[in-house]
Amino acid sequence: MSPPAAGCCHVTGFKVENWKQNLRAIYQCFVWSGSAETRKRKDTDITTNRASESSSNIFLWNSRGWKAQRRRRTAAGGESSPACPAREQKAAAAPDLHRPGFTAKSCICHMCGAHLNRLHSCLYCVFFGCFTKKHIHEHAKTKRHNLAIDLLYGGIYCFMCQDYIYDKDMEQIAKEEQRKAWKLQGIGEKYSTWEPTKRELELLRHNPKRRKITTNCTIGLRGLINLGNTCFMNCIVQALTHTPLLRDFFLSDRHKCEMQSPSSCLVCEMSTLFQEFYSGHRSPHIPYRLLHLVWTHARHLAGYEQQDAHEFLIAALDVLHRHCKGDDNGKKANNPNHCNCIIDQIFTGGLQSDVTCQVCHGVSTTIDPFWDISLDLPGSSTPFWPLSPGSDGSVVNGESHVSGTTTLTDCLRRFTRPEHLGSSAKIKCSGCHSYQESTKQLTMKKLPIVACFHLKRFEHSAKLRRKITTYVSFPLELDMTPFMASSKESRMNGQYQQPTDSLNNDNKYSLFAVVNHQGTLESGHYTSFIRQHKDQWFKCDDAIITKASIKDVLDSEGYLLFYHKQFLEYE
Repeated sequence: MSPPAAGCCHVTGFKVENWKQNLRAIYQCFVWSGSAETRKRKDTDITTNRASESSSNIFLWNSRGWKAQRRRRTAAGGESSPACPAREQKAAAAPDLHRPGFTAKSCICHMCGAHLNRLHSCLYCVFFGCFTKKHIHEHAKTKRHNLAIDLLYGGIYCFMCQDYIYDKDMEQIAKEEQRKAWKLQGIGEKYSTWEPTKRELELLRHNPKRRKITTNCTIGLRGLINLGNTCFMNCIVQALTHTPLLRDFFLSDRHKCEMQSPSSCLVCEMSTLFQEFYSGHRSPHIPYRLLHLVWTHARHLAGYEQQDAHEFLIAALDVLHRHCKGDDNGKKANNPNHCNCIIDQIFTGGLQSDVTCQVCHGVSTTIDPFWDISLDLPGSSTPFWPLSPGSDGSVVNGESHVSGTTTLTDCLRRFTRPEHLGSSAKIKCSGCHSYQESTKQLTMKKLPIVACFHLKRFEHSAKLRRKITTYVSFPLELDMTPFMASSKESRMNGQYQQPTDSLNNDNKYSLFAVVNHQGTLESGHYTSFIRQHKDQWFKCDDAIITKASIKDVLDSEGYLLFYHKQFLEYE
């Protein structure tokens, strides 16, 4: 976005007579009226002599821009002609629907007919064009119409600045029309937008100095006091407080507590914790309230015994998920957990399980939500799939293979390979109507924003309890495309064949946190590595924070690996 202070000088040319009315009409009719998917089904039919039956406005385009005419209702509840005879005459004389540049018949690209591809509307005339395919760019260059509006998010794009711009007056209109649309849809405001008070503005004027974020900035880095074998909690807190989208959620006061006693809300405590971490204080924080709430809501973790960091992570996400359900405002979620809370938005993915009958080859598919993926390691009692390919010293998924070295990609290949269930685990086939042998294969149906991989280093069985110290090489950047359900046809007998289209950025991740365990099963200590900036890594050992190199991170043993989707990252 262009800096608010500088603004955009090209907006001035748009702010002529009735510009506010024209902009409001576009927001009302195109932006806040529905999603891109609903626009596919909905013909807006903005004719010059009639409107949709559900609308009380007629929108038309004349030499002054968009124009909204209110309809008059008859006593019987029907609709009469527009209130003003002069307007009626103008409407009748307006151009027909099929003349581009005058009247919009439907909300689709006027060049290719698509309703997606980031559709934008010209602010100077009736033209819709794809941003992705540059159709709106061609229109702007030809007509010299420099401003367009994103119909999905409502942002204003300037083709001269080649960026989305900020204008205080336009932003105010967008907010007002969005609130009206929410009210009409009966959903209220999803969250209260923050606006500075007069007192706060006065303080800013009298205190012009600002704290700047630089590459050497340490804001967000803070040690945590060990309260007695609580290193398992401290390392997970460090990973969560450095999760970008989770940080933005809590630092923007998005949580609305609906619990009768806010002091017992773990989400409220996490919000306070984020404030403490990013306050600029350097002294170690004492997380005694967090520990007390964990003991209260996850009683199996209560006490001063050493606990498992992975178990704490899952318990913490579960409690946070339950306590922040009120934040979703009832909005329908598109994640496999069917919840729109911030935890599910960030951490929930969908795991697809395909069970194939060996007789009729019928496939039974289920999709289950997950917060993490637990991966078996060589050296465990579970037979590990032979390493291939890449064991010859080649590079796969950014991982440099050394002969005999296990990689994260190897573990993921094993996790997603077809597995024969055997005669002792027959399933009842819906096609054969009898119990048959089958194969089972797991793939990723939907990837989460943050992917957490749990390397199963602690083995508990009837015969033995031990820690598996096998070194696993993991990359800074990870491409999950080979393990998607959509890539299943490219995988034969567990041997992945590189697809021709490997440029899917939606499936690419960057490493941002690593949790390690030193010691044995009976006695050990947890530490973590976290990424502060793109290439700035730090080691968190309870209250002690030290600078770390990328080599330090990649050479560590690895117990929990946290990856963030690349296309959502920003500096």
